[in-house]
Amino acid sequence: MSKQTKVSTDGAKAVATWNTGIKRDWSILRELVSKDFKLKYRRSVLGVAWSVLNPLLMMVVMSVVFTHFMRGANMPPEIYPVYLIIGNITFSLMSAATNDGMWSIINAAPLLKKVKINRIVFPVQKVLFSLVNFGLSLIAVAFVMVWARIPLSWNILFIVPFLTYILLFCIGLGLFLATLAVFFRDVIHLWSVVLTAWTYLTPIFYTMDILPEYLQHLMRFNPMYQYIDYFRTFLLYQQAPSLRANAACLVMALIALAVGYLVFRKNEHKFILYI
Repeated sequence: MSKQTKVSTDGAKAVATWNTGIKRDWSILRELVSKDFKLKYRRSVLGVAWSVLNPLLMMVVMSVVFTHFMRGANMPPEIYPVYLIIGNITFSLMSAATNDGMWSIINAAPLLKKVKINRIVFPVQKVLFSLVNFGLSLIAVAFVMVWARIPLSWNILFIVPFLTYILLFCIGLGLFLATLAVFFRDVIHLWSVVLTAWTYLTPIFYTMDILPEYLQHLMRFNPMYQYIDYFRTFLLYQQAPSLRANAACLVMALIALAVGYLVFRKNEHKFILYI
């Protein structure tokens, strides 16, 4: 066999092995997401309906609480519920994805100690499961939009890049937190504090115009503000997000993904010693 033929054969084997690994990991991902979905709604009378009811009920409660607070802001009261539920479900997606992703490696310890499996599957699976719940929450958004008489427009197509951006961001953050949690359990408690602070530092129930000018400038560096504002732009305000908004969302997603992936891959071989 010639040297060139051998290289070609080795390359074909490498590609075949890679494809087999991808198919296996994807199959595991589907099974894990399905398992989590069944467990979440097991012995629940309303079942999946809670993914729609929960954001609706939260929107009602928060609307009652904050409507008076928002009277001085530049926000028509009839669209405030839509403004609120969009911000709430988007932030909840990130919160659930990162919380569950942070625990993913620790909770998978019994399996990881017995079976050789791609460890990255577990944090990614938690993010995908949160994305499924987010998709169901969009039904609640549709109900509120009908109530507020806000029609859909062709701008709804921007939901594809939006979901791509926030999915990549959550995967990166989930991988990073999953790694830290394995070595430093204090991160688990600290993250709940960070999320609480992040909630109030993000315009979920208030608008940017009530903030001082210097805080409005600082808000541009808040990834969740960028994603929520992007979502509101095409769904609530029915405008195409600007090229600058797309660039900001994509750059933040790629930075989070790169950092999370590199930290995870660099340390994953030591997980078995700490879980």
